[in-house]
Amino acid sequence: MDNFGIMQEEVARNLLEIKAIKLSPNDPFTWASGIQSPIYCDNRIALSHPKVRSFIKEQLAEKSKYFPNFDVVAGVATAGIAHGALLADRLEKPFVYVRSSAKGHGRRNLIEGELKAGQKVLVVEDLISTGGSCLAAAEALLEARAEVVGVLAIFQYGFEKASFSFESKNLDFQTLTNYDTLILEAEKMGYVTESDLHTLRKWRENPDAWGALYA
Repeated sequence: MDNFGIMQEEVARNLLEIKAIKLSPNDPFTWASGIQSPIYCDNRIALSHPKVRSFIKEQLAEKSKYFPNFDVVAGVATAGIAHGALLADRLEKPFVYVRSSAKGHGRRNLIEGELKAGQKVLVVEDLISTGGSCLAAAEALLEARAEVVGVLAIFQYGFEKASFSFESKNLDFQTLTNYDTLILEAEKMGYVTESDLHTLRKWRENPDAWGALYA
């Protein structure tokens, strides 16, 4: 296994150890996108664990080398703001963040911070499910006449819908770890039961059909 594969496993293991992953096979979570899921990933919990927070920051910095040179780091509100700011600080680059909607007062900003036309921007998100929030952020940055070099996130579920959406926008994305790696690590650590594994695998095969059982 190459070093990147090892790092994927280590990131997944860290998220599991701090219980950033929650399982509820019999009472599914409903995501903002409407998808019902037996698993919920909350990477914001990593912010409360200094060692894990520092480890993820360093891995984001390392993975950011995959992208072409960029001038600015942009966090996606709200969960991507802290991780984006940490990365920007580590790289000593300017930071902005993109709201989900324009502020209702003052200058009614959609993008907070100083961003100049023509600057190259790396978008940072905590996780990618359908890709909707970070693609919307990328669109806002493009409308501000910035150049988006790609999206970097901690975790992804590996949905085809997300891959198609990014491809349609000709936008690259990378993550530190993914659903398949997470499930393998959860099994190694005894974090999930055999019944849980079956549910998680069935959901991954067809999230929409699985969720329909609880509609």
